[in-house]
Amino acid sequence: MSEINLKAEKRSDFKKSTSRQLRKSGFVPGVYYIHGGDNIAIKAPELSLRPVVSTTESRVINLDIEGEVRQCILKDVQFDPITSKLIHFDLLGLKEGEKIKVEVPVKLNGNPVGIKEGGLLQFIMHKLEVHCLPQHLPSHIDLDISGLGIGNSIKVADVKLENIEFLNEEHTVIVSVVPPTVVAETAPAAAEGEAPAEPEVISKGKKEEESE
Repeated sequence: MSEINLKAEKRSDFKKSTSRQLRKSGFVPGVYYIHGGDNIAIKAPELSLRPVVSTTESRVINLDIEGEVRQCILKDVQFDPITSKLIHFDLLGLKEGEKIKVEVPVKLNGNPVGIKEGGLLQFIMHKLEVHCLPQHLPSHIDLDISGLGIGNSIKVADVKLENIEFLNEEHTVIVSVVPPTVVAETAPAAAEGEAPAEPEVISKGKKEEESE
């Protein structure tokens, strides 16, 4: 999997006012932790964190804390519910020979035959939780969906990767192609002598999408 570098500094003041001041000055507070080790409170520039957080791939982070480099992964992030700005991050340290649990993005490849037949693609699980050694952690999970017809789906049990254990329920649907939606709207009662209105049929297939 790919790697990315990140520099951080230790912090010792945990007051809310200090954290607010950090954010105003362009830093984000965070925590580095590792199983069997002590937690380290850190801060990193918001600009440096953007490529770490805003990505569709899982990455190993080479974390430089004041000259000492540790390998870790992004375990959790918190955003302000109003401004959507990053306000906190958690990094999990990696140990050789120790398996980790982490969510990995799913990437769809191909154009399903069911879409050409007028079906709708439903992408339900954008990430899957895996359990594996750090060296086996994939950047993303590729799924070939070109063979999916209407009514077909790919479930967790259908995905097989060497050295990877999936922690999601096996019957969980990741992606499927469903029949076009048909909605019959109830027409108002026709006036005497008028023919009843035809119900509106709404379908969404590829041909209709292309004509929009």
